[in-house]
Amino acid sequence: MTAAPEEKHHNESYSALVWRRLRRSFTGMMGLVLVGLLIVIAVFADFLSPVDPKATGVAFAPPQAISFTDRDGNFAFPPRSYPIRETEELDPITFQPVVGPDYDNPQVLGFFVEGAPYRLFGLIPADRHLFGTTDGTAIHLLGTDKFGRDVLSRALHGSRISLMIALVVVSIITVVGTTVGMMSGYFGGRFDAWTQRFVELVLAFPQLPLYLALTSLIPVTAPTNVFLAFVIIVMSALGWAQMSREVRGKTLALARIDYVRAAMAIGASDRRIILQHILPNVMSHVIVAVTLAIPSVVLLESFLGFLGFAVKPPLISWGLMLQDTANYSVIGSYPWLLAPVGFVLVTVFAFNALGDGLRDAIDPY
Repeated sequence: MTAAPEEKHHNESYSALVWRRLRRSFTGMMGLVLVGLLIVIAVFADFLSPVDPKATGVAFAPPQAISFTDRDGNFAFPPRSYPIRETEELDPITFQPVVGPDYDNPQVLGFFVEGAPYRLFGLIPADRHLFGTTDGTAIHLLGTDKFGRDVLSRALHGSRISLMIALVVVSIITVVGTTVGMMSGYFGGRFDAWTQRFVELVLAFPQLPLYLALTSLIPVTAPTNVFLAFVIIVMSALGWAQMSREVRGKTLALARIDYVRAAMAIGASDRRIILQHILPNVMSHVIVAVTLAIPSVVLLESFLGFLGFAVKPPLISWGLMLQDTANYSVIGSYPWLLAPVGFVLVTVFAFNALGDGLRDAIDPY
């Protein structure tokens, strides 16, 4: 008799176990896909935008519909749309020129068409867009704003600034909060006491009035990059304390575990213990906290941008676009200006769903 072949057992790594658990979570995988889609949109916004976001046209033009029929109702392919043109009539409520579709000049739509020139990744000159009109005219699938700029293209470009602010702020919060929290929990004693009093002082400030007060200190004539950097610094300075408090609590529990005490007994340095034993064990909590902190920063940036305290033109962000909806009559007459709200909602849902899935995958108990 021949002996049965021995079965090979492969030990899964921690990351493989986390991935296997995450794949079982429908909401977690949905959040992961949406986050990946948002990153692709932010990176390739120029290619995905059908129109130059700074180009002007008909103000408050409604969204254009895509039709597979011609003017007579016959089937037409490729699909087409009809540009919006101003008429000589005035709206009796808004006193704006009445606009409507121009059926005499249909726009034929296509993929990978030529359009406004741009630089891919800021380096490679290109003029191809994912979709648009074959004759190079502008199409506004989500309408235009008060200056006649395409809402869809501006929303796609606005994802860059909104997500960039969120990622930079959360990165600073994570590094500072994790470092301060681990050092405070590990060293303890007087250092821990004074550090926590300072953390409590930061947490005690009413954040919204302080945001408005600090951002109003910078002059309106300051360069856009300076204003953006100041906003990032203010958000980071007021956001690290909560992360520090959470990491400190985890560190206090880890510092009493046997392998940490054994490392202290054999004379391991404090730096080695913090980096080799404590940091890897708090990273699971930090990763989940990061995914849950990003949507909070996106909402905060949108709110401050709506109030005019975040991003200044010529930069584009979702909050800055929402400034046009400050008037109730504008929302009632031009509801398509609320399109950036949809992008904010999708972003918040994506990161929250991913964070919830990661929380269950990293710590199933």
